[in-house]
Amino acid sequence: MKTKKYLAVAIFGLLALSCSTIDNLFTFSVDNETSVTIPAGFPVNLPFELSKEIPSNSSTVFENNKTKAELVKDVRLKEMKLTITDPTDKSFSFLKSIHMYISASDGSDEIELAFLDDINSTSNTINLTCTPEKLDKYIKASSFKLRAKVVTKETITQNVTIKASMKFQVTADPF
Repeated sequence: MKTKKYLAVAIFGLLALSCSTIDNLFTFSVDNETSVTIPAGFPVNLPFELSKEIPSNSSTVFENNKTKAELVKDVRLKEMKLTITDPTDKSFSFLKSIHMYISASDGSDEIELAFLDDINSTSNTINLTCTPEKLDKYIKASSFKLRAKVVTKETITQNVTIKASMKFQVTADPF
């Protein structure tokens, strides 16, 4: 009787491990980048918004990973990094908070994608905190819209261009 229990536990463990291994075989990244410019002269401590439509390169990435959009079962944002590209000597010390939202191209179904509050950085690069939201329908689409809600803590005297680099983790079904 003990042998059957051990055998059952071993089989269950093997199945659980193999399912995880199969998911890892069908997991890959979709990277996307865009740039936005924060114009000079915005008032301090007042939120303002920037939005931009982003073309998705996901269909090419799906094809390169031998899958299709219909087989994608889980997409989550794993990393969102912001880098100031112009002026090159500018840091994020001017920024108080930033919240990024993603929506369908028509602006519907908006959800929070990533955020960072109480920013105290003297670097020109920051990593936002990613939300655990499922993003399948946005990444499968040919494009999606990003909206940033930004609050500054000091006056910006010249335009600041920021590159947003996003890394989405995609898991697809094998069939």
